[in-house]
Amino acid sequence: MAGGPAFTFGYAEHRELLLAAGAQVVVFDPLRDELPEGTAGLVLPGGFPEEHAAELAANTVLLGAVAARAKSGMPVHAECAGLLYLTRSLDGHPMARVIDADAEFGPRLTLGYRDAVALADSPLWRAGERVRGHEFHRTRLVTAASDAPAWGWHGSDGARVREGALVQRVHASYLHTHPAGNPDATARFVAAAVEYAGIRASR
Repeated sequence: MAGGPAFTFGYAEHRELLLAAGAQVVVFDPLRDELPEGTAGLVLPGGFPEEHAAELAANTVLLGAVAARAKSGMPVHAECAGLLYLTRSLDGHPMARVIDADAEFGPRLTLGYRDAVALADSPLWRAGERVRGHEFHRTRLVTAASDAPAWGWHGSDGARVREGALVQRVHASYLHTHPAGNPDATARFVAAAVEYAGIRASR
């Protein structure tokens, strides 16, 4: 689980539920650390990576490791700051390039609750599941994140919104969800990590 100055927004219950589901949770700082040994699942919570983009970009060893693990099928749960970390670039600084999109600090704040529906199966949610979450960000994606968006909802004007990205076993989105309201999702994520660890061990 990412922590440190760039990933400051998370819930204590998230770590507690991961532990309850059988995970060993190791918090690391993407500004300076490498991916912890034995990592089989990655949680990238919210925060303010735009304030630390140059430092995040400088940790090329970690960026490369995250990209390689995501490509190999490791489950990744990325919310807001995590989404930005997985893009090609953030304010011109190279990121992990897991998601085919670029991000930048935008002109206005996006804020509000969302009644979202999972658009496809992922390591956390099943297609059609409804989730209550919120957005709070001033960054924006300047190119489409994915042909396979993670969430759908209706905006205040009634227009259909498609948001986030599903890439391999990566679920990335601006939407913040509270794990205590979605404990099954956390349990599924841990199960996916156990499965991934078993696959790696058998190679």
